[in-house]
Amino acid sequence: MVSKTRLILSDFVVSLMWVWSGSLIKIFVFKVLEMEHDSRGEFLKNSLSIMNMFLFSFLGKVTKGGTYNPLTILSSAISGDFSQFLFTIGARIPVQVIGSITGVRLLIDTFPEIGLGPRLTVDIHKGALTEGLLTFAIVTISLGLARKIPGSFFMKTWISSVSKLSLHILGSDLTGGCMNPASVMGWGLCPWGSYNQGAYTRILACPNRGNSAGSMDI
Repeated sequence: MVSKTRLILSDFVVSLMWVWSGSLIKIFVFKVLEMEHDSRGEFLKNSLSIMNMFLFSFLGKVTKGGTYNPLTILSSAISGDFSQFLFTIGARIPVQVIGSITGVRLLIDTFPEIGLGPRLTVDIHKGALTEGLLTFAIVTISLGLARKIPGSFFMKTWISSVSKLSLHILGSDLTGGCMNPASVMGWGLCPWGSYNQGAYTRILACPNRGNSAGSMDI
């Protein structure tokens, strides 16, 4: 019981930190360093993003499983026993969403100019299909790495981080590149935000389908 409580608290804190981390990277690169949105600025931002993913992978090890993305735990819950599935669906994922909402609330209060999160620039159906395919790719890569490279933390994190960043850039022009339902629901459900309803709808529908398909195919 103690370990489950600690895991839930870890999910909350890590989810809150994740919402902040991406925005702080953009503030540091484009506001503090005053870099332009050119190749140099994007290179630095993407490099810091990879370092950030290493940090959160390390936090996952330290907290013995604490994570910010429901997709990473839902795939294992689907393939695990029923009690683990109920714990994931009924406790961990809701806490991750609450952590994201809290993070968004604090972020908007602290940096009102930060914006309103990722936006959907195409219709809902195309956005849902795009995010579903991107999520399927992410889950496939993550589960494949867990099986093929079971012990190498650095190599797994490096391949996973570069893959996620590449897919994020690939989908950013269409869907904002967000493949984390907790973060999107944080922006969508936060009473102080004004999230694009189309983006919120498609993130609920398709990343979870892509996640389920990925977990069953591997």
